[in-house]
Amino acid sequence: MQAVKMYLTQSCPYCVHAKALLKQRGVEQIDEVRVDLEPAERSTMMQLTGRRTVPQIFIGDTHVGGCDDLVELDRRGELLPLLAGA
Repeated sequence: MQAVKMYLTQSCPYCVHAKALLKQRGVEQIDEVRVDLEPAERSTMMQLTGRRTVPQIFIGDTHVGGCDDLVELDRRGELLPLLAGA
């Protein structure tokens, strides 16, 4: 399974939903970068993604986007293959 990295804040309901969906799809470990605890990481996130909202999700080297993007990827049946590295 590919590594999953997520930029997030603790109180973000979209972050909670995205994490729950990933866990439902078999992701056991998420590298969580808390931009609320480490404000400099938000700048890094914005440089990498061009976005300032959380969550921002990476699966392997692929920037998936935010929660809505993750849900749409799953709806299209493309999330599991991406997680598997296909």
